[in-house]
Amino acid sequence: MRKLLLLAFVLFAAFGLSGCNYNSLTAKQQNVKAKWANVESQLQRRADLIPNLVETAKMAGIQEQEVFGQIADARSKLLGGGNSIPPAQTPEDRQKIIEANNSFGGTIGRLLSLTESYPQLRSNENFLKLQDELSGTENRLNVSRQDYNDSVRDYNTERSQFPGVITASLFGFKEEPWFQADEKAKEAPKINSDSLRKNTATPAPANK
Repeated sequence: MRKLLLLAFVLFAAFGLSGCNYNSLTAKQQNVKAKWANVESQLQRRADLIPNLVETAKMAGIQEQEVFGQIADARSKLLGGGNSIPPAQTPEDRQKIIEANNSFGGTIGRLLSLTESYPQLRSNENFLKLQDELSGTENRLNVSRQDYNDSVRDYNTERSQFPGVITASLFGFKEEPWFQADEKAKEAPKINSDSLRKNTATPAPANK
């Protein structure tokens, strides 16, 4: 009888504490979603700017099809084949977008590195303007990404501590993914010089 009472007391205390923690976890989970919405906004802005950069590069006579193809493929994965960032309702959805973003981010560096191989881009006003817009977007994305990670840390910490760990188990509060850059993103982007196809052919000597 004493053991049953003790067990009942433990269960009552556990459920009581977890119930008190439910509202806090819910609030922090909603904060994660709100911060993620800001990340999505900046990702969408970045995705919308890239086609303009590509078109400007093409109009300037750049024929680096390898980079353009990679950009189109990475952008398609980020947008899920549509024209906007797909809704991320679950941590798994957010993880997929994070992975697609890392792939997309690497192609941006390759596109901007074309300015080193094609001097005419450095004098192209439209390209430079878009480059500045993209730079501003990247800065805003970094801020949004940091805010999101801060909210994830706050939520995941409470989720993993007592009594939050009990509430999370009982009510299905899943761990949220960190928005971490891929290790390759830390490397300076490089263009394979053998794959560059410039529109600058040596003119044939004039017949005299």
